Amino acid sequence: MIYMKSIKTLFKIGHGPSSSHTMGPGFASERIKKMYPNHSFIVTLYNSLALTGEGHLTNEVIKDILKDVSFKGALNPNKHPNLLIFAVFKDGKKTDEIEVVSLGGGDILFNNEIKEDEKLYPHKSFDEIRNYCLKNKISLVDYIKKYDSDDLFLYLEEVYNQMIKTIKTGIKKKGLLPGNLKVERKAHKLYESALKQEDVNLKNRTLLSTYAFSVSEENASGGIVVTAPTCGASGILPAVLYYAADTNNIKKDKIINALAIAGLFGNIIRRNATISGAVGGCQAEVGSACSMAAAAYAYLMGESIEQIEYAAEIAMEHHLGLTCDPVMGYVQIPCIERNAVAALRAINASELALILFETRKISFDMIVETMYQTGLDMDPKYKETSEAGMATIYKELEKKKQ
Repeated sequence: MIYMKSIKTLFKIGHGPSSSHTMGPGFASERIKKMYPNHSFIVTLYNSLALTGEGHLTNEVIKDILKDVSFKGALNPNKHPNLLIFAVFKDGKKTDEIEVVSLGGGDILFNNEIKEDEKLYPHKSFDEIRNYCLKNKISLVDYIKKYDSDDLFLYLEEVYNQMIKTIKTGIKKKGLLPGNLKVERKAHKLYESALKQEDVNLKNRTLLSTYAFSVSEENASGGIVVTAPTCGASGILPAVLYYAADTNNIKKDKIINALAIAGLFGNIIRRNATISGAVGGCQAEVGSACSMAAAAYAYLMGESIEQIEYAAEIAMEHHLGLTCDPVMGYVQIPCIERNAVAALRAINASELALILFETRKISFDMIVETMYQTGLDMDPKYKETSEAGMATIYKELEKKKQ
């Protein structure tokens, strides 16, 4: 039985630009370094890691930890899209070989080991959670406090503090993002534009986009971010929470509660589907993040459990089929803009849910299952390989310019 893990495990604080391509391989390398402190290594990166690892700084983070390491790339459709094989050497002789799968969100799996998760949550779907809460007349926050770890909310305060810090850091920076794309940082420009706006609604929405750009640009440059639920989608939830706190004068305790609710929905997606772009496309990353943010915002606006669920469902439904086609393998185009658009969409989803929840036909669990099946059916080229879509068209146009 696969149980839902603590919400703490969903929100990881670390360096961008990718939870699956940077954080996961980094965590794996740290573990292997402890196992083999005076060895050399050959690391074979498979599929998505091989094709877009350079733009995601995969090689750099592994080399920084293991030091004496060389790399190979391989493509095999029968293997996991984010597979690493660590060949271990001592005095020129191979002593071990370790397979690691980077599952997304910084989670890793060593040698196909299956560890039964700590039995924190007795339920595995939102239908079960909603019915339990309604039957026992408790809120989603009460439910989380009942079943998750005792120190969860202290940790979530640390998470939210980091989210705010990343937003404020990113807003101040100008210039170009690292890499060959030469993408200009836009958060500061958006922020200056927002301050000049006389229309309050336009000003607020521009600020929301500013916050999402700020975090996403920090992520793209290898800065400190929070997986929410991934690095590539890390700008959405912080932007919505900070926007809600600022524009509605919401106290921090309630924001932390909203963060917990976002984590609950992310946990359900992670357990029953995927949050990995290499497995499910960008719908699994930005779609999941938008769904989490919509649930959080609906809670902050005082919406009921049914309305919160509907907000999360709307947000996910309208990201179905979204491909992951990063230009040149960088988490920059189209990733950064997508975070800003999804932040706006999360709020729109909550506003629709407030009015229309009684008319809904689709449950959150149904849309999560649909997203997962859509991801499995999606052509592998559109799942974080830079071999299709915008990535290839951009590449062809650049060749014509030369």
